[in-house]
Amino acid sequence: MMRFPRLCLGLMLAAVGMLRAQAAAIVEWDTVAIASMKTSIYVGSVTLTTSEFKREGDQYTATYEARIWPWIFWNETGRITIKLPADDVERLKRGERVEFVGEAANHKNKPRHVTGRADRISDDTGKIKVRIGVDDTELIFNGTYRIPSPGR
Repeated sequence: MMRFPRLCLGLMLAAVGMLRAQAAAIVEWDTVAIASMKTSIYVGSVTLTTSEFKREGDQYTATYEARIWPWIFWNETGRITIKLPADDVERLKRGERVEFVGEAANHKNKPRHVTGRADRISDDTGKIKVRIGVDDTELIFNGTYRIPSPGR
């Protein structure tokens, strides 16, 4: 007689454990970390480093730092925004390539035009290509993104 209640309790505990594991596997896309990226320019290179992008409505916003070697006097910092509506985020989650546009402004409030695309590799990582228009030049950066785990 006691076997049936124990069996039911065991099955319920197993089901709860599986639900918790599935909930832990769900990755939230409120924050995106992009690894530092580097590109070549005529007789030099540019390294682009950003803070974590935070989702605000239909866009992700971060600060950036661009280091230009060997011309350090051209280094700049600023804010960058990428427009990515919820529909595009869902497409990216399904593994589809998404294209985006955005804008940036450096520490002198000089505007920069931003375009690019993102491809998902796994549940929490992917590839990203970012094009930034600086005056008459287009800098092209290839890198990776990561969705940080909640509570890290």
